[in-house]
Amino acid sequence: MATLTAEPLAIQPGEKFTYRLSWGLFRKAATLEIVAAQDAKDPNGVTRITSHTATQGFIRALYRFDGWGEFLYETESGRLRSAKAWTDTGSKSTNASIALDYDKMEADYVDHVRPEKSVLLDIPPDEPADFITTLIQTRSWDIGVGEEEKVSVLFDDEFYELIIAVDRKEMLSTKWGKKPALVLIPRMEGEPKGMFKRGGEISVWVSNDELRLPLRFQVKVAVGTAMAILTDYQEDADASELQARAIPPLVSPEASN
Repeated sequence: MATLTAEPLAIQPGEKFTYRLSWGLFRKAATLEIVAAQDAKDPNGVTRITSHTATQGFIRALYRFDGWGEFLYETESGRLRSAKAWTDTGSKSTNASIALDYDKMEADYVDHVRPEKSVLLDIPPDEPADFITTLIQTRSWDIGVGEEEKVSVLFDDEFYELIIAVDRKEMLSTKWGKKPALVLIPRMEGEPKGMFKRGGEISVWVSNDELRLPLRFQVKVAVGTAMAILTDYQEDADASELQARAIPPLVSPEASN
């Protein structure tokens, strides 16, 4: 089993992935958009990845949810420089950020709603990435069925070590017809944490062709199964509209209660 260090990003500026999220009987519960662009402040060396998850339709009428993520990566090395994540349900907000200093091998995690949760973390030797980018990064791996890779992943205010194994091959029905796919299974090394502690199981389908598209994500937990299905892929998308809306809310400790 190999251990991966940071490598060039597998998501390129201009690429955009749009997913339909289903939950149980609700086939169109939410949408997930992920888009990459050259960072305006450092266009030659940094890629900005923006993600937005939003409930829609009937589900949104019952429960409004918007979740945002913004991640800065060094394009050539694949190193994560910083990350921001915030959510808004109308009645509750979260807002956190993390900045990574590789000279000191420290990461400064700041919870802007609950300052007492802020913490200084040690960066693990295997340079980490956020979870969504890690799943997309698998498209660049040259591994086959029965092989696995070890990665370091950022979840909120912790770094986790994951083993991602290629479980099997499948033919998957997609918007673009039948596509050959590799099914990857992430699992946590050591004591389970987060969704893994609650018995969560994750599967990732990556097309086994030249594009290596992340076609589907599936998360099984005790209360049901959530699935993200790729419905649109663009190689030269304009990220400006989504980035313009990616503004963390002004929140106070009272707003999170």
